[in-house]
Amino acid sequence: MDLKLDADDLNTCVSCGLCLPHCPTFRVTGDESMSPRGRIRLMREVQDNDAPVDDDVLHSFETCVQCRGCEPACPSSVPYGHLMEQTRETLAEAKLMTPTWQRLALKPLSNPKLLQAGSAALAVANKLKVVPTRLSLPDDLPVRQEPLVASGDDVYFFTGCVMDAWQRDVHQAGVRVLEAAGFGVRPTNELAPCCGALQAHAGLTNETRSLAHKMMTNLSTDDRPIIVDSAGCGAAMKDYGHLLGTDQARAFTGRVFDIQEFLAQHIDALPTVTPLDVRVAVQDPCHLRHVQRVHLATRTVLAPFVRELVELNDDGLCCGAGGSYSVLQPDLAGDIRARKVSAIDAVKPDLVASANPGCSMHLGAVGVPTIHPMEIVDRALT
Repeated sequence: MDLKLDADDLNTCVSCGLCLPHCPTFRVTGDESMSPRGRIRLMREVQDNDAPVDDDVLHSFETCVQCRGCEPACPSSVPYGHLMEQTRETLAEAKLMTPTWQRLALKPLSNPKLLQAGSAALAVANKLKVVPTRLSLPDDLPVRQEPLVASGDDVYFFTGCVMDAWQRDVHQAGVRVLEAAGFGVRPTNELAPCCGALQAHAGLTNETRSLAHKMMTNLSTDDRPIIVDSAGCGAAMKDYGHLLGTDQARAFTGRVFDIQEFLAQHIDALPTVTPLDVRVAVQDPCHLRHVQRVHLATRTVLAPFVRELVELNDDGLCCGAGGSYSVLQPDLAGDIRARKVSAIDAVKPDLVASANPGCSMHLGAVGVPTIHPMEIVDRALT
């Protein structure tokens, strides 16, 4: 079967194994087929030797968290994330991956009104304790929320889909912090209803391309920065240049900034205040650390506003959230999370700062006191 993988990209891997310690699924299973090296070997067997795509092969591909922790560790710069996304796209097109129920579940993400209505119903069901715990939904899932209102036109603030529906309070905190730094903020709202990250992870890359084109059309009337407070969304938007392969897309990605990345460049514009009396551990979302590689900005932004910042001694290993991974692979996600929780417990923080909604919900489901970095800064400023 032709997985439509670039032969040069595929052959970049020399099977050295330096990726193994950085792969969460290999760490918890010890199974070679659950490692980047093993998965690339399977890709080669399928594409070059016409090996059958049987249940074992599908299981190997489906259980990848797509954290991309292997990429910074790779001396050959293997583009593993792109190889996995292309593999999943080909298998999804062949109806070998991503079942109908999963495709239907992703449809509301690009329809804000449908998503808000569905989220409100889900919030009620969650309060009635009829939602499966494997979804890791927060107990305070909102039924109604205050709208985000524009305060100016210096920057766009990407609101997106799930985070806007479930964690708009984080958006509101981020907007207040940007305003405190002197920026007028315009929320994107329906101009950019979804970045397409979850669709790309599921192999529905054509849907991601469609969403990318829509966003670029609606936000390309000027060159103002686009600020994103979800690590996964920011990583997806910064990848539009590769996804679409056009100069317009590459120019667009140059306007996308993670909110911590942006504020770190303007840290002197924020007011000087008394730091909060808290000990904060920083949990780096994979798509901030391994893909965007701007995770150090979180420390720069948080440091003036808390008593103490502490690091986790786990080299940024994934927490197991992986977008919808914790729903699709709950056992593996739970085993991976246990390692992260152990690293957190070892430093005994008051709060854990995490700049991605999936991570915060996944860790919060087992009692970890997670909070977005912008909520911490917002508290200190108010």
